[in-house]
This record gives sequence, structure tokens and C-alpha cells, in this order.
Amino acid sequence: MGNYSSTRRHITEAELRSLVRRGFGDRTGITDWQELTGGTYNAVYAITLGEGTELVLKVAPPPELKLLSHEVDLMRTEVDFYRRAARVVPVVPEVVHADFHRDLIGTDFVFLSRVAGRDLNGIRDELTPAQLSTVRGEIAAYAAGLHTVTGPSYGYPLRGSRSWQPTWRGAFGAMVDDILADALRLGSALPAPPDRIGELLRRHADVLDEVRRPALVHFDLWDGNVFVAADPAGTVRVTGLIDGERAFFGDPLAELVSMTLFRELDDEPEILAGYASAGHGRIELTPTARRRLTLYTIYLYLIMCIEGATRGWDGPERDEYEQRLAGRLDAQLSRLDKVGSA
Repeated sequence: MGNYSSTRRHITEAELRSLVRRGFGDRTGITDWQELTGGTYNAVYAITLGEGTELVLKVAPPPELKLLSHEVDLMRTEVDFYRRAARVVPVVPEVVHADFHRDLIGTDFVFLSRVAGRDLNGIRDELTPAQLSTVRGEIAAYAAGLHTVTGPSYGYPLRGSRSWQPTWRGAFGAMVDDILADALRLGSALPAPPDRIGELLRRHADVLDEVRRPALVHFDLWDGNVFVAADPAGTVRVTGLIDGERAFFGDPLAELVSMTLFRELDDEPEILAGYASAGHGRIELTPTARRRLTLYTIYLYLIMCIEGATRGWDGPERDEYEQRLAGRLDAQLSRLDKVGSA
């Protein structure tokens, strides 16, 4: 499986020069450029302009591709996320130039400021337990800042999204319905039939009514999307929160799912402590809050189980990966099934 993805729209040097001219003028030169291979959705390039400015260029998949139902104009969501987030946290990339005309290469593209440091997924094993704990608390504090941003409604802010709803229950229900319809369309192997999964989640939808404000949620803050670096004093700090295209407006509690991907929140008290340290409120893990967390974990695992069918991944590596995910999904479904509705 590696890092290959059929959704990447690769560009030629001539195309790159046309994008740079569009964003920065005819006299702007390019001294260096290379494709980055860490992502599995957009094509991403590290660019150095003639005057030494270091940027990241992201190129969206061709708009005619049939991807997951919620994957509509995600680059526009990402740009909107950065612009909103920049008002409340200092560690998101700056949108230097965004272009949604689709007249140069047939799809959207954006130039972003380049974030210093390395991604936490790659450097994690080099950190001491104390350093890692500090970083995780800092990520949570920045997430708390993001959650102070209130959206105009709930759900994915995408053109024509069925999830754009006046209530969180309605929005999340539509998000789940869409991903389960994708599973049927793509023939994805799940630990239970999609209709049974949907029925189980609907039985617990009452807990979603506790959410009364559509907060900005990144929903993809796993270690690969967090950059860190040592400051002048040698303290490892968060330098960037990237890849905001999966953002939606909804329950701040959902943020904890990707922040603790494949780990247990109860094992990392620094996360809730870091969240509270930002001064924007605390997260209380009541029984109904834990049920909401399980709902969001199931939703994320559904996406991860299904998305490979739209990325061109194939072979035994994909099969093994999806089998492991299906096992995790099954455990979460069993956990939810054992809990009585309120």
C-alpha cells in the first residue's frame, strides 16, 4: 500500500511554473521543488521561490473523481479552516495564495507557508515520555482554542452537503448515513452490515442533543498532522497543525478521537489537563460523553475502513490493514451495543 494514492494529481514543472506565475507574478523564479510523499489524498510539494521563500503547494484531486461522499471540495474547506483557525491559534499554516478557478490544471490548488520542524509521527520515538506528555498537552490546548470558533450551522461546510444541518444530531446522522452508503457502493468489508451499524448508532443518537454549539473541529489531529520542533531553550514545542480539510462544525469532544488514534484517552491525562489549561473550558467525561466518543470513534474507523477503495490501494497489505481496522471497529460497535440507551 505504501504512500501511493490514485487521488494525487501530479504536476509537471511547466504546470508548476504556471501556478507560481498565477500566485506571485511573472518575475518570480523557482530555485527548488520536490514532491512530498506523506499524504494519501492531495499531491503536496515543497517549493522554494527565487527570493528564498519556502512554501508548500497542495494540489487537489481532479474534481471528477468519485470519492467518499464527504470528500467534496476539501481544499476549500482546508483554506477556510486555516483562515478561521489563524484568528485563535498561532500554529496553522498561512494561506499565501489559494486558487479555485480550475482553469490552469483543472483542479484547486493552494500555496501555504511552510511549517517548521518534523511531524510528531516521525519524531515521537525520539522524545522522552515527559517531552511527549508536554507536547500532547499543548496539542490539546491548541484544540481548545480552535473550538472557540463557532460555525453558522453543523456538519461539513461543503457545497451541497446533506450534513449541513441546524442540529448536531441531524448533521452527524447524515454524516453516518453518507459513509454507510459509501460502504455499500464500494463493497467494503465491515464487521456488520451497514444497515445494522446505522441502526445501532441511531439508537444512541439522543446523546448528541447535549451539543448546543457548532464548534470548529479539525478531526484529523493524529500525530502525522502535528509538527514539532525544539525552541531556543531546547524545549520541544508544537509548531504546526496541518491538513485541515477534514474539518467540520460540531462537537468538540470529537477532536479527541484522532488525537488519541489507536490509544486510550484514559491513559493520557495530560490531554484533558492541557485542554483545560487553555482557559476555554473543561471536558468532562460523563457516561453520555463517553458514549459520544464511541460514536465518533466508530465514524472515524468507518472512514478508514472504506477510503482505501477510492485511493487505488490493492493487494495483501491493504487487506491486512483493513482487517485490523475492522477488528477495532467491531470492538467499538460491541462496546456501544452493551450500553443501554439513556
